[in-house]
Amino acid sequence: MGVVSRQDAGRNQREVSMTSRREEVLREALELLDEVGLDDLTTRRLADRLGVRAGALYRHFPSKRALLDAMVEHIATQGLDEPPPECDWADQVHLIATKMRDNMLARRDGALLVATFRTPGPAAVSNFQRFMGVLQSAGTSADTAALGVDTILCYVNGFTIEEQARGGQPLTRSPADRDQAFHAGLDLIIDGLRAALSRSSQMTGPLP
Repeated sequence: MGVVSRQDAGRNQREVSMTSRREEVLREALELLDEVGLDDLTTRRLADRLGVRAGALYRHFPSKRALLDAMVEHIATQGLDEPPPECDWADQVHLIATKMRDNMLARRDGALLVATFRTPGPAAVSNFQRFMGVLQSAGTSADTAALGVDTILCYVNGFTIEEQARGGQPLTRSPADRDQAFHAGLDLIIDGLRAALSRSSQMTGPLP
């Protein structure tokens, strides 16, 4: 029994060590992204930064694509793992979308990286379902909620890509003007959702 316990303890310790190392690789990859941008983010550069051979990275991520997906999931879900505050569903949409935009703007080429997303992990799936729940709480069907969330995510990502693509060029709009434009566009999507709710109000009840 003692031998088994020691074996289990050793296995658990190795798993904790692997998880910790994986988190370190992810953290360093995000910092490297800020330094060199998406185009120059390579596994060789990351390995050099970590002081290991490039092949060692594959112990934690089976491919560069898997690493990029993990980076996207970190950016896209940071600060969004809690239920949205109790308020009108449209206000919740604004809060979630604003946080997502802020997360992407906080990283160099953050929105461009998010656009490469291939395989969502558990955190991304959970956030998508939570966002769907916000729209379903307003009375939308599951299909409409999924379409609505997908539309909002595409809008947020596209708007932020345009912001970041400007680079160091002179901006034609101030940050306040860009914020206003972002929320105005989001309101257009919300108006479309309200229209969909209105059309199906006989089945879903009164519009909030």
